[in-house]
Amino acid sequence: MGKFIIAGITQLETIVKVDKIPFEFKNFNPLNDSIHTAAGGDAFNISLALKWLGDDIRFMSVVGRDQSLGIFNPPDREVTLDTDFVLPLMNETPMQVMFFDEQRNEQVFEDLKDIRDVGYEMSLVDPIIDKADMVVVSNANFCRPIMQLAGEHDKKLAVKIHSFSRAKEKYNADFLSAANIVFFSDVDNEDPYEFCQEMARKYDIEIIILGQGAGGLLLHDQTKNMTMHYDPIRTGRVVNTAGAGNALFACYLHYYQKGFTAVEAIHKALLFVSNKIGYMGTSNGFMTEAQLEQWDKLIWDPRNNRNVAETAEEKQ
Repeated sequence: MGKFIIAGITQLETIVKVDKIPFEFKNFNPLNDSIHTAAGGDAFNISLALKWLGDDIRFMSVVGRDQSLGIFNPPDREVTLDTDFVLPLMNETPMQVMFFDEQRNEQVFEDLKDIRDVGYEMSLVDPIIDKADMVVVSNANFCRPIMQLAGEHDKKLAVKIHSFSRAKEKYNADFLSAANIVFFSDVDNEDPYEFCQEMARKYDIEIIILGQGAGGLLLHDQTKNMTMHYDPIRTGRVVNTAGAGNALFACYLHYYQKGFTAVEAIHKALLFVSNKIGYMGTSNGFMTEAQLEQWDKLIWDPRNNRNVAETAEEKQ
């Protein structure tokens, strides 16, 4: 069981299934069983996924002053998150609305409210930082002191970059320089292999995962000087891909912390997320480690697990 401190954005998410994107204007659109609202966001989704996998979690985030914390633990969910480190410091909780269609096209509207202007109560972090195996943060302003404390205590640091662009690289430079492991969503107008290799060299990052949506992902391991592409795994019907990147990153970190190689960990993570996208909502569809291992044994011959590095597409 790994011990993780997770700090980052938490938001209220509404997901709406529509016939097609872009959608035509109609002043009234009746939809049956197509609108889903729940808690979400980087910190919440990563924390929940790791908790499902059996890890010890300290979930740190900021929400609106009037936000009921009960939304993080609905009564019908088997896994419960401790919300003692979720602080009501904002004027309102961040919100996101995502429209998607059957072709996996998405249109996202996000309102982060006043998250850029709030801090975090570091007196809550200081007493527990030494007990953590790894610190995971998103690139929100209030996470900067937590990131710095992780470095001072020589803790492995994983960073989920929320909405990266070259225009925002300067803003993210300290996160990238401090990180051992970084997850990026897809990048526009750049060769993905060259992007990963440049970032790893420039900021001395050990592992980079670059999500590519329906195209799969790239895994860059700087210690082995290799960049590999993986197609997504299909184990069932795709219902909604919202939160897939957070689920994949969480599962990867779980197995990385257990001592698996980068390739072995990404192999497990791809299987983990293949189940998650069969469910509506960013916080549904997670498996336990026992369930994941059972699937792993049933779906692939053990020889494939040992030789997965040889079957991945490599580009030096």
